Amino acid sequence: MATEKIVMPQLGESVTEGTISKWLVAPGDTVKKYDPLAEVMTDKVNAEVPSSFSGVIKDLVAGEGDTLAVGELICYIETEGGGEQAPTEAAPQRENKVSSEQAVETEGSKARFSPAVLRLAGEHNINLDHVKGTGLNGRITRKDLNAIIASGNIPTAPSAPAEAPVSQAPVAQAPTPQAPKASSQPAAAPIESAPGDLEIPVNGVRKAIAANMVRSKHEAPHAWTMVEVDVTNLVDYRNSVKNDFKTKEGYNLTFLPFFIKAVVESLKEFPQLNSMWAGDKIIQKKDINISIAVATDTALYVPVIKHADEKSIKGVAREVKDLADKVRNNKLGADDMKGGTFTVNNTGSFGSVMSQPIINYPQAAILSVESIVKRPVVMNNGMIAVRDMVNLCLSLDHRVLDGLVCGRFLARVKERLENISSETVSIY
Repeated sequence: MATEKIVMPQLGESVTEGTISKWLVAPGDTVKKYDPLAEVMTDKVNAEVPSSFSGVIKDLVAGEGDTLAVGELICYIETEGGGEQAPTEAAPQRENKVSSEQAVETEGSKARFSPAVLRLAGEHNINLDHVKGTGLNGRITRKDLNAIIASGNIPTAPSAPAEAPVSQAPVAQAPTPQAPKASSQPAAAPIESAPGDLEIPVNGVRKAIAANMVRSKHEAPHAWTMVEVDVTNLVDYRNSVKNDFKTKEGYNLTFLPFFIKAVVESLKEFPQLNSMWAGDKIIQKKDINISIAVATDTALYVPVIKHADEKSIKGVAREVKDLADKVRNNKLGADDMKGGTFTVNNTGSFGSVMSQPIINYPQAAILSVESIVKRPVVMNNGMIAVRDMVNLCLSLDHRVLDGLVCGRFLARVKERLENISSETVSIY
């Protein structure tokens, strides 16, 4: 028998770590190659980790709730064949006598920090020597750092004192000020439940959403703008074709594909909005892949319409339906969540008329399409008419985008939507 390692796989672009949300096997279970071993949650997708071998599960190194870097060991499996047997513990025993707490600190050395942790610590000047990790063997995770950032109690490293010039005579100096404490604000008191309160554990998709939203708000300087659009012509046109479309295609033609199409065509003119911040550079994406939000009763997913600029309104409508069906039938895969470059959020489906969406990190912008409502509007001829109006709300990463380009982008989206008719737009 040989013992093989199963490690945390990379489940998406820019994904550097994952959380074991549920083990699907136990030590002693026999599995075949490609059988699912565990459910893993990242800030982009929930997925199953398949076995790379056929054999018997020997030891589960990671526990449920542990967050591990990509490539880090999660379990051992015994397979047929010779070979040296791997240890059953996550770390070998030390010859010298050390406490378990010291061993945890050693395991939490810089060599075990994930790239995401190192980047976040550098951006917020966090001294990792004073952070207690909650991951496997005390490993510091991004979740630990986000909690510290949110609390305001950031442990920082003191600056090294400057060396005195050797050629100068000694002079009287003022007392050296003490290094400031991590924060003058007290730590937030824990919130306790009262009798009758319902405690809901934060796990699964909700935990991933929370982590990504906190990261987006902390790392991306958000700005926000809005335009109102007269979509009376769009409403009339869609209503005139929806019944024939339903008969021919077998599913409903909603307003969302029209909005997505107008956004995509405008992104071609203003590709700056189809960009991402990458530290020392801005990456302007060639492909236009539109992320959309699909909600269930318990979770929110953000699948992606790939190459949306190559699709007709009917093609976009089909993608929206297929992705929504996958979400609701629990068939959404990791590939369905990859590669998004710009997000269109249909908040109007809930009756919202104005919102300030958080950017879908690492994208540079997100557009919310609000509810279409009938309102009295003063027309160019001075007459008042009842029109179908909608607000488009854009949140932007101000590191990547400025108000001028975003204003021009929204103006083109508005222009396209206000001029939709059977003469200007083809469903197919």
